[in-house]
Amino acid sequence: MKKLVFAIFITMGGIGCAQASDLKAGLWEINQTSQIVDGKNMTAEMSQAQAMLQQQMGNLPPAQRAKIQSMMGQASGGGTKICVSPAMAAKDAPMMDREGRCEPAKVTRSGNKTTFEFNCTRNGRTSVGKGESIASGDTIITRMDMTETDTRGKHTLHSESQMKYLGTDCQGIMPADQMSR
Repeated sequence: MKKLVFAIFITMGGIGCAQASDLKAGLWEINQTSQIVDGKNMTAEMSQAQAMLQQQMGNLPPAQRAKIQSMMGQASGGGTKICVSPAMAAKDAPMMDREGRCEPAKVTRSGNKTTFEFNCTRNGRTSVGKGESIASGDTIITRMDMTETDTRGKHTLHSESQMKYLGTDCQGIMPADQMSR
């Protein structure tokens, strides 16, 4: 179960699950504020896992650490930093995964609120869910409910996150849409 939870955290938290139309190209920091898996609040465990990952990254040689941080997004004290390319920002659609293989089935916008639904199958997993993002200045708050089915069974996830725009300089972090290339 812990491996599944960590995989969900990396998949959903590492890129941001959705966005409002206010997504700008540049550096963003994503903070998971709530993570409930199969009815169990995993927020504290996720924070501990992120702290442990950050500690392990600190033990790597500088060149290796820089390479991994560039590929994954740089974990900071409070969240994960990702770089949004101009192409991603111009797309003006929710990001469901790094490779862009999962497009949202439905997107609706009203003012600063974007709602979305998705149904994705990749690597033997099916993810079905819905959510909303609300933009306010340089901050986007996303709430999402998802059911994931794989060979181990069915799992539910409720996630809340906050993305904060840090500026145009990505500080050497590879844009998320270029990671799979």
